[in-house]
Amino acid sequence: MIICILFSYFEEYLYSILNTDFLISELIKRLNNLEVEFTQLKTDYVELQSQNTTLQTRIIELESRLKSNSSNSSKPPSSDGYQKKPAFAKKVKGTKGGQKGHKGNNLKQVAKPDRIIKCVPEKCSCGHEFHNNEFTLSEKRQVFDLPQPKLEVTEYQIHKANCPVCGMSNKGSAPNGIKAPAQYGNGVKSYVVMLNVHYKLPYKKIQLLFKDLFGYPINESTIFSASEKCYNNLEDTENIIKTKVSLNEVVHADETGLRIEGKLQWLHTATTSLFTYLFVHKNRGKEALESDSSILSKLNNWLVHDSWSSYFSFKNYKHAMCGAHILRELQGLIDSGQSKWAKTFKIFLMSVYEMPFDERIKRKQQIQDRFIKICNIGEYMEPPPTKTLGKRGRYKRTKGRNLVERLIKYEAAVLAFAFNENVPFTNNLAERDIRPTKIKQKISNSFRSFKGAEYYTRIEGFISTTRKNNKNIFNELSSTFRGSNFITELGC
Repeated sequence: MIICILFSYFEEYLYSILNTDFLISELIKRLNNLEVEFTQLKTDYVELQSQNTTLQTRIIELESRLKSNSSNSSKPPSSDGYQKKPAFAKKVKGTKGGQKGHKGNNLKQVAKPDRIIKCVPEKCSCGHEFHNNEFTLSEKRQVFDLPQPKLEVTEYQIHKANCPVCGMSNKGSAPNGIKAPAQYGNGVKSYVVMLNVHYKLPYKKIQLLFKDLFGYPINESTIFSASEKCYNNLEDTENIIKTKVSLNEVVHADETGLRIEGKLQWLHTATTSLFTYLFVHKNRGKEALESDSSILSKLNNWLVHDSWSSYFSFKNYKHAMCGAHILRELQGLIDSGQSKWAKTFKIFLMSVYEMPFDERIKRKQQIQDRFIKICNIGEYMEPPPTKTLGKRGRYKRTKGRNLVERLIKYEAAVLAFAFNENVPFTNNLAERDIRPTKIKQKISNSFRSFKGAEYYTRIEGFISTTRKNNKNIFNELSSTFRGSNFITELGC
C-alpha cells in the first residue's frame, strides 16, 4: 500500500517535470517568434519613418511650389497671372495723369515743321476784311502724323553708246548690288530684318504688313535672304564685340532654354553695359561654356552669374553671384515657413547692400563674421542630407540645405559686390539681354533650323549693342548692308 502511494507521488512528480520542460520549450519557441516579429516590426518602423520623412519633404515641396511666384523663385513674371503686382505704385483715388514712379515722355514741338498751314480770320464781325500785313502770330499748334507710306522706286537707266572713232560699243554699269530688273533695296532689307529679329514678327506677319502699308506682299524668301546677308556682313562686327566683352572689367553671363528643330537647346550670353554677345549651343553646361563659340575662357577680371556650377569651373577670373537670385530663394524659404534663418540672412544681405561702400570696407571683417555666423545657424537648423531607400546617388537635401551649403562654399562670390565697387549686386544686365529671346520663342515657338537660330543671335546681339550705344538701329542695319557700321568704322 505504501509502495503504491509512493509510486503515485513519483508519477505525479515525473509528470510535473515533463510538463514543465514542455512549457519551457513552448515558451522558448514563443520568445523566438516574438523576437522575429520584433525584428520585423523594427524594420517596418524604420521603413515607415523613412517614408514619413520623404512624404513630409514632398508635402513641403508641393506647398512651396503652390506658393512660388516670380518674387520668391526663378519663375518668370508672366507666370504670376492676374496675381501679378502692378509695376507702379497704386493709383491714388481722385488723382489724374501719370502717377508716382511713372517716367513721362511728353510730345514737344519742333523748331522746323515739315509743313505750315496758316489759320487766319477772314474778316471782323464789323465787316472789315483783313490783309496779310495785319496778321501777327498768336500761338502754334503742331500735329505729328504719318503720311501714307509708300516705297520709293529708283530706276537706274543703263545707256550704251558706240564710239565714233573706233566703233566700239560702250555700256554704262549699275551700282554694286543692283543686279535684277526689280529688287528691294537696303532700306527694305534693314526694315524686314529689324521687324523679324528685334520686334519678333514672323514672316507671314511681315508679309501682311507690307501688303497693308505698301501694297507689296514681300516674299518670305526675300526676308530670309536679307537675314542671311546681314548675318554674313556682321561677322567682323561680332568678332570686335567678343573682343570688347572679354576685355571688360565686369562681364555678366547667363543662359536660357531655347527650342531649335523641336529640341531643347540653349542660348548663352556674355554681356557688358555697352556690348552684347549671344550664341546658341546644344548644351547648357561646361561643354558649351568651353566651346569655340564661348568667350568665357578669355576673361581675366570679374564674371557675374547666377551660381550655375559650370561657371565656377573657370579659375582664370573672379566670380560674383547674383544677389537677386539669392533674395528670391530666401523669400521662398520664408514663405514656406520652414527656414527661420532665411529671414535673418535676407535682412543682413539687404543691410549690406544699402550700406555705403566706404562703410562696408571699414566693417569688412564684421560683415564676414556675421555672414558665417548666420550660415552656421542655418546649417544647424536645416535637416541634414538623408538617404532615400532604393535610390542611388547624392543624399536628398532640402532647398534650404542646398542654399546654405552654397552660401558657405561661395562666400567670396556672394559678398563680391560688398567689397568691389565695380561689381553690381545683381545679374540683371545679362537677364535683360536674353529676355527678348523668350518673347521670340513665345511668338514663334521654335526655330526651324540651327542656322536660323545663329542668324537671330548674331543680329540680335548687334541690335542690342547698337541700342546700348544710343545709335539708330535702322540706320546701322542699313550701313551693315552697305558693308560697315559704327563698330567697324570706329574700330571699337
